Amino acid sequence: MSRTRVQDAGTPFLIRVLYFFLFGWWFTGVWINVGWALNATILGLPLGVWMLNRVPAVLALRPTRRLVETYGRGEHAYVRLRDLPQRPWVLRLIWFVLVGWWASLLWANVAWVISATVLGLPLGIWMFNRLPAITTLMRT
Repeated sequence: MSRTRVQDAGTPFLIRVLYFFLFGWWFTGVWINVGWALNATILGLPLGVWMLNRVPAVLALRPTRRLVETYGRGEHAYVRLRDLPQRPWVLRLIWFVLVGWWASLLWANVAWVISATVLGLPLGIWMFNRLPAITTLMRT
């Protein structure tokens, strides 16, 4: 069996750039802070974590990556798409309780401020793309 990480074709690059400059940049700041405020409540916690894990998509319509597995013999080959394997949920829960909830707020707001400058934009986008890992150790 062979495994390959692939990224969905998703939205064309030009559309993603226009979306980022017209909508994604400012809305991401609102999205992050609403998600973090939901994390401060017990009832809103699942939605808040979900929102923080989706920041790269909100920022620039970033498509998700999946794992493609191919296997078979002879004339027959099979392909299966899967989500990337995640760390054990207990480890992710411990990380979120001890580090992720406060580090994600700090990390995301620093990334948002850095991305306001032309020179800091690449670093800010890189930081936003790593936010799910900072929050819950989620692999994207």
